[in-house]
Amino acid sequence: MAGPNDQDKLADDWGLDDIQNGSEAAGETSAADAAAEWAAMIDAQAGAVNDGVDRVLNQDEIDNLLGFDSSATSNVELTGVQALINSALVSYERLPMLEIVFDRLVRLATVSLRNFTSDNVEVTMDSISSVRFGDYLNSIPLPAILSVIKAEEWENYGLLTVDSNLIYSMIDVLLGGRRSGGNVRVEGRPYTTIEMALARKMIDIILEDTHRAFEPVTQVHFKLERIETNPRFAAITRPANAAILIELRIEMDDRGGKVEILLPYATIEPIREQLLQMFMGEKFGRDATWEGHLATEIYAADVEVEAVLHEQDLSLSRVLGLKPGDTIMFERSPNDPVRLRCGNVDLTEAIMGHIGNHVSVRAIRPLNPPKVTMAAFEAIDEKMEGR
Repeated sequence: MAGPNDQDKLADDWGLDDIQNGSEAAGETSAADAAAEWAAMIDAQAGAVNDGVDRVLNQDEIDNLLGFDSSATSNVELTGVQALINSALVSYERLPMLEIVFDRLVRLATVSLRNFTSDNVEVTMDSISSVRFGDYLNSIPLPAILSVIKAEEWENYGLLTVDSNLIYSMIDVLLGGRRSGGNVRVEGRPYTTIEMALARKMIDIILEDTHRAFEPVTQVHFKLERIETNPRFAAITRPANAAILIELRIEMDDRGGKVEILLPYATIEPIREQLLQMFMGEKFGRDATWEGHLATEIYAADVEVEAVLHEQDLSLSRVLGLKPGDTIMFERSPNDPVRLRCGNVDLTEAIMGHIGNHVSVRAIRPLNPPKVTMAAFEAIDEKMEGR
């Protein structure tokens, strides 16, 4: 067996010391490289975390995260937090007739304001949207005139807001002011008596046109209750209640402004069935062609007419005891008139006779007037619409 000296000699002969030393050096180098690589990875991760914490989101990214988009229209589906906030709101699209009514208001207001100002006035509808009443009050740019209006037949209230640009533009037009382009500079002062009087006149015209716009659907009169300049005094419903907001833009050449009409859902509830119509004339209005066709078909219908000789009340015991050969006496003579009946309706009276082998009757007086006329149906319709 080789001793220690012999083992050292063999190692020198085979070069094992060099191999072992090289392996140890290579192992130390690999460990150092791995440690350096791990340190670089940890530093990169730490840098990424620090970058994520220190990074500031811009306004567009915040709006996209929360679901707000100022460029989107009211009929775009909301996302994010905004969709959760507005999840309880009812979309106005479920009331298609409402948009038709306010399209009619746009046409009527264009004509009325042109006559009022003797100027070229153009009224357009910007949007119809669902909002919360509290959010709308907080979003009104001041100064503005807030008109509390009452729908008398509906026994509820609405809000009509006129912004300052439209008020000053209307005053310039009515009082012969200069045609200044762009928005009118708003001064930090309350409205004068003349300005309030002219604004009230314009509001009355718009309310009258709103009444005429609703006429095909229902009869409703809008009354101006009061005018406020502070939104806190114009609370007509709870802040969390949903409402319909209609934005109208009134342009007079190079000047003008906006009128906003807000109707809480509780206000328009009495005419909800009418507003669910898909088109004008679906449940109201008179179609002369259809009436003529219906009358023609009714006149051509076959009906059964009965000639009633006599009617007599008998006891049940007597009826059950009738046998062949029994006689029931009618207190009638051959010249007494008989009744002509259609269903349960008595038409007239007639005298019986015969023509050849057939029994006949001859009417001796005009037909009885109908108990229910077309006027009665029209009265029922008016009563239903007035609810």
